[in-house]
Amino acid sequence: MARALWPRLGRILWLACLLPLAPARVAAGLYELQLTTDGPATTGSEVTIMASLVADDNGSLALPASTHLYHFHWIHTPLLLTGKADEAFSSTIRVVGSVPGDFPVSVWVTTADCGMCQPVARSLLVLPITEFLVGNLVVTQNTSLPWPSSYLTKTILKVSFLLHDPSNFFKNASFLYSWDFGDGTQMVTRDGTVYYNYSIIGSFTVKVKVVAGWEQVMPDAGKGILQKTGDFSASLKLQETLRGIQVLGPTLIQTFQKMVVTLNFMGSPPLNVCWRLKPECLPLEEGECHPVSVDSTAYNLTHIFRDPGDYCFSVQAENAISRAHQYHKVQVWPSSIQPAVFAFPCATLITMMLAFIMYMTLRNATHQKDMVEVADFDFSPMSDKNPEPPTGVRCCCQMCCGPFLLETPSEYLEVVRENHRLLPPLYKSVKTYTV
Repeated sequence: MARALWPRLGRILWLACLLPLAPARVAAGLYELQLTTDGPATTGSEVTIMASLVADDNGSLALPASTHLYHFHWIHTPLLLTGKADEAFSSTIRVVGSVPGDFPVSVWVTTADCGMCQPVARSLLVLPITEFLVGNLVVTQNTSLPWPSSYLTKTILKVSFLLHDPSNFFKNASFLYSWDFGDGTQMVTRDGTVYYNYSIIGSFTVKVKVVAGWEQVMPDAGKGILQKTGDFSASLKLQETLRGIQVLGPTLIQTFQKMVVTLNFMGSPPLNVCWRLKPECLPLEEGECHPVSVDSTAYNLTHIFRDPGDYCFSVQAENAISRAHQYHKVQVWPSSIQPAVFAFPCATLITMMLAFIMYMTLRNATHQKDMVEVADFDFSPMSDKNPEPPTGVRCCCQMCCGPFLLETPSEYLEVVRENHRLLPPLYKSVKTYTV
């Protein structure tokens, strides 16, 4: 039995001695494999795929110094391999697809002396192959705009088709371009760049159909014409710049009155409008206004001032390509009509005052009537039952109170005549002697 243990122990010691010679197995999980490609591509053209071994923690680990330490294993079927190049920590292959589709390409890395060991890193990508042309439609304008796909009307647009052909597969091909600008204008050119000017605002889609043709030697020693086509489009939003804001509204108003201010925007909607009421006309700062979305070229603002003073409407608007701001000064005066909250107390006070005035008027009228009756009784001719009052009292009452107690001028004149009969003359005749 002891003899059977010696061979097992020997194999364990042999593996322990080989462990320091396999640094890749210790480094498994510390590296990653990055894949890059110049695809997508059309059928028949060549595609380049590159795999690079890098440290997994942003490069803080140092790769081994040996340049023949790792081996790259590729699986690219059914793509046809046309070339391969290996370097110390990268590998590049070139493949061609004869049929369209999405093809997976995988690669993994092992140590150079142990192809069956656990991979140090692995990666996978899907390569799209199409039977049509590959490219992009690019629209540019001289005016630099911060909003994507937004352009100015009445300004030249440059529309270009950029063919994606890194392997120069179409180097001998001739191209024909059929353009449709979405506003009824169409044209055919042999140049992949055109210039166009939209005169109206709105959303448009510019389209181009590209046809590529070239001669190719056929298997029967003849020549044939091959073609590939492609349809491409780009969305455009043509707008006018916001040239200004017209503010229509009163400049003088009273407190507690509803004020309506009309904003007319000289530009293309939709607009993002922001306004703020300030004591002075100062530019708006970010986050200190009331944002409103406006889908037309006019908008009404309503406000009720509760305190008198000088105010300024600060208005700012922007569309997809420009921005404008405007100010509107308003002078607010105290209102001559108090608000409804003060109407009831004021009405109550006025009613009480009117009631008091009516009461005092009726009371004075009754008192005057009694005094007139007494005066008529006192100033009647003398009788035995009503002795005549003293002359001074009667005269004083008639002179002081008579004009106010009588109701008509005729009664007043009658009393005056009676007073002249009863009162003694206020003057005496003076005799003049001539010597």
